[in-house]
Amino acid sequence: MTRITIIRHGSTSWNKQGRMQGSTDIPLDEEGIEQARKLGARLAAEQNWDIIFTSHLSRAKRTGEIIAEATGLSPVLTDERLREVSGGQTEGTVEEDRIAKWGPDWRQLDLGIEKPDAVHERGVAFMKDLLQEHAGKRILVVSHGSFIRHMLRHLTPDFVLTEHLKNTAVSRFVVEDTKWSCDLYNCTTHLDLGSF
Repeated sequence: MTRITIIRHGSTSWNKQGRMQGSTDIPLDEEGIEQARKLGARLAAEQNWDIIFTSHLSRAKRTGEIIAEATGLSPVLTDERLREVSGGQTEGTVEEDRIAKWGPDWRQLDLGIEKPDAVHERGVAFMKDLLQEHAGKRILVVSHGSFIRHMLRHLTPDFVLTEHLKNTAVSRFVVEDTKWSCDLYNCTTHLDLGSF
């Protein structure tokens, strides 16, 4: 049995502005750094972890580094396959910009946005390698909201994703053979005042 905890990175200024981030390398803002610190304290108190992987984009990597400092994990391993879904021409824009430029049906246009099949292909390849190389371990993976949602729809098709993933949200999975089961989704109790 392998335990994988998947985490969305802390907040950024573009999150707050509603800007499409995609593969643009936007850093954590001050709140995002504090969110990661609170999450690090939570994870350190929960159990011992064996390994941590993050996207190479700085908002995820810095979140992972803060967690690693709190939990004593070293080194932080990065993998480009964990990057956010590319937004193509939409990166840096807000919804109002997209409607003004391409109309209300902009999602139907070919604007260079990464296709779901391409996201699944790289994500599944990462998870397959992870499970082969680190079977039976307790693993932390820090990535991005759209990438995580795409992967969960693919890996846990019976699990209904009812909520938008929050910054530093924790989602826990147990993998036995090739079956993924989720026992915690989109949890941010560490952000509550007085927690940890």
